Amino acid sequence: MTVALDHAGLSVGDLDAAAAFYGRVFGFEAEFPFVLGEIRGVMLRLETGGRLELFERPDSSGGLRAESPIDALATRGYGHFAVNAPDIDALFARALEAGAVEKVSPRPSPEPGVRFAFLADPEGNLVELVERA
Repeated sequence: MTVALDHAGLSVGDLDAAAAFYGRVFGFEAEFPFVLGEIRGVMLRLETGGRLELFERPDSSGGLRAESPIDALATRGYGHFAVNAPDIDALFARALEAGAVEKVSPRPSPEPGVRFAFLADPEGNLVELVERA
């Protein structure tokens, strides 16, 4: 049996703004919007096949908003998701221009042959950028 990760889900305060940010910065395109009662959502897809599902619920409250990836590990549960790109320096700069906040600048990873960086999207959700040699 072969198993593959299908998508990550992220609850946001402003669905339209979040979808626009992830589209502008990473190239996610809306695969399909949906409504579940009072919850609006959209499944986003990268050209490479990765998917991110965004949800907006009117009465939602803020969740984990760690200041750094290390702080996120102090609480069990969701900490971040990662995207892979051939040039994380350019992607990191584009994300900052679009409203992301720097958390860890691009640098060598503890994993040999890999560079990484962390940023927070405009709502404070952590995203890791990974560049494999």
